[in-house]
Amino acid sequence: MSSLSRRRVLFGGAAVGAGALLTACTSNDTANNAQVNTNASNDNAAPGTKVVIGFSAPAADHGWIAAITNNAKAQAEQYSDVELKLTEAGSDAAAQRAAISTLIAEKPSIIVMLPHDGKELNAAGEEAMRAGIPVVNLDRAFPSQDAYRLQIKGDNYGMGLAAGAYIGEQMKAKGVSAPIIGEIAGIDSLELTQERTKGFNDALAVYGFKVANRRAADFTVNGGQQAATDLLQALPKIDAIWNHDDDQGVGVLAAFDQANRKEFIMVGGAGSKQAIDLIAADSGVLKATVTYSPSMASSAISLARLIAQGKGMSDLVELQVPKEIMLASETITKENAAQYAKLGF
Repeated sequence: MSSLSRRRVLFGGAAVGAGALLTACTSNDTANNAQVNTNASNDNAAPGTKVVIGFSAPAADHGWIAAITNNAKAQAEQYSDVELKLTEAGSDAAAQRAAISTLIAEKPSIIVMLPHDGKELNAAGEEAMRAGIPVVNLDRAFPSQDAYRLQIKGDNYGMGLAAGAYIGEQMKAKGVSAPIIGEIAGIDSLELTQERTKGFNDALAVYGFKVANRRAADFTVNGGQQAATDLLQALPKIDAIWNHDDDQGVGVLAAFDQANRKEFIMVGGAGSKQAIDLIAADSGVLKATVTYSPSMASSAISLARLIAQGKGMSDLVELQVPKEIMLASETITKENAAQYAKLGF
């Protein structure tokens, strides 16, 4: 399983291992809960042509999304030649599309966009690219390659693989041959949710297991609590649960406490600081979480700067930044929680 979830960098669709390729652009240091790299030893960090980076992401009403915007701001502040122009994304895809059109008219050097929905904002990416403004598509993927210059995202399928492999190994170690497994997803209409579920199902199938009951939430605390309540009512006995998102996991855990249910183990998703702390304490049902780090926003800003300045990544032979980058999903357990604590959002 681990080979499928390694970090991958794609050049024109061909994937190669890239464990260290982003070292020139990202770091694990934190500042105000934001991932920042000072790039002190990297020639690319030397001041160059001034660039204006337009940035658009959904409102920060979710811990992970808040970290995305905070990371982008903090990373931009590391460069004297970068001006970050924040653009309100609005409450839905239509509002973000209108905001991006306004931003395009202002002619920034490059745009970094985390869309409400990649499919619905694909046209906005194409509009910017046609106007000669490169687009860095962050997290929620545009389906058309002509809608972005760079696509950087987490490995959603790999999250599912990692969660399923962890649960499979735990059930195998406990001698549970036919476990009752629950799944609490995020927003089902998003491709990323579908990818996570597919990875989870594929990993469980290796062990001969399958999901007994699945509920979709909405990446909110209230949504997680309701989905978990419904799941508990549907399954009088459970052996394991994967919850896709640690933010909605706050509500999920509240539902478990309210129902006084703790006969199962749970795996979370994304790697919030609260989840990592609970895993380290090892005092409840949450035993692991699979990462989907908002540090990708820091990388997006650094790489947008390089693209706008016509530079490549210093660790690569190629003269240009790659077309696509996918970050690995790693499994955090009590054994390595201390190592990952600084990455929590």
